[in-house]
Formats: sequence, structure tokens, C-alpha cells
Amino acid sequence: MRVVIAEDHHLYRELLVDHLKHQGVDVVAEAPDAPRLVQAVRAAQPDVAIIDIQLPPGPGPTGLHAAVEIRRRDPGIGLLLLSQYVEAEYFMALVSGGMHRVGYLLKERVSGKDGLLGAVRRIAGGGCVVDPEISALLLRGRAPDGLGALTDRQTEVVELMAGGLSNSAIAARLGINDRTVETHTRAVYRALGIEDERDTHQRVLAVLMYQRLRQARA
Repeated sequence: MRVVIAEDHHLYRELLVDHLKHQGVDVVAEAPDAPRLVQAVRAAQPDVAIIDIQLPPGPGPTGLHAAVEIRRRDPGIGLLLLSQYVEAEYFMALVSGGMHRVGYLLKERVSGKDGLLGAVRRIAGGGCVVDPEISALLLRGRAPDGLGALTDRQTEVVELMAGGLSNSAIAARLGINDRTVETHTRAVYRALGIEDERDTHQRVLAVLMYQRLRQARA
């Protein structure tokens, strides 16, 4: 995998670089701020960009601004945002263009042996990685179980949604048409009790609930 790392704290950036290189990841560029991150990604075309969400703190473009710009220019590049804080609105802004090749983790979560590498691999493969604290915040007050109400086909659909596939991609994978996928997704939202959200938020919440329930049953 080819990775760009954007982090304004030099020591922490070097720790990330050393950790990933030790795991066999090719770190093709580093950046200390948002403008140089956008330039580095444009030049290097990595599989994933790992971005400090503040980058740096203070006025001017942040890591989130850069991530949104990168996503607009080239949605095929994976984005993993790192933060010291639980900020649900940042995650929602990141996934507004779709829950594929994106991730949001607290910095404390990347210290484990496989935490960062596992997240990078999942994002490079087209998936979505969500910090458990973000998931818990967004799902607060929602029923802890709901998968049992889904049909086998609806479970297939939400699983593919969790893998980052669009409705069109899900239709192609299952050999059905887009309208049928839309019918299944609406049924999923109803079964999980999230039918009153905007369309983008419905999809995000359905995927988060599916991931949480699957982990609880593992």
C-alpha cells in the first residue's frame, strides 16, 4: 500500500511513519499542513491519506477541509482522519459523499499493534472504519438489537452497504435493479428504527448499527 501522512506534530508524524514502514507500508509523502497535503496527494496518488483532523490548530484550512477537497477531486483515494476528540459532525462531513474508503479514529486507538494498519487496509479495500466512541455517540438512545427483524436479503444489502458499496454497486453484486435495492434499504431503515433521518444519515446510522450488532454477536 502507498500512504501519505499529514500531521503537524513532527514527533508524532515520525512515529506513524516508522510504525507503518515497519509493517511494510510504503509511506510515499509527508505533510505538515492542509495545502501541502493536497499537493502531496495530487502528486503521489496514494491508496490512503492519513490526516490529522486539525492540521494544524488555528486559522486556515484544516485536515477536514483537505480531506473534503481530496474526496471531491479523487474519491478513489482512501481517507483516514485522526483526532484527539470525539466530534461526530466531522465524521458526518467526511462520509457525506459515501461510506466507502473512509475512516475516523481517535489517536489513542492507533497505538495497538494492528489498530492503524488494520484500519488502513480496510479503507484501502473500500471499507469504512469508525471509532467505537463515534459510533456510540451517533447511536445513543437507539435500540440495541434489530438485525433479527431483517430478512436474509435485507441483511445482505446492509452488509454490502457496510462494505462501502453504493446502491448501483449493490444491485450489480446481487443481480437486481437499483429500484429493488432502494426498496430493501428503506425496509432496513424501518426495521432498525431510523426512518426519520435524512437519506445520508439513514445510511450512516444503518451501517453503524449493523457493525455494532455484528461485533456484539461475534
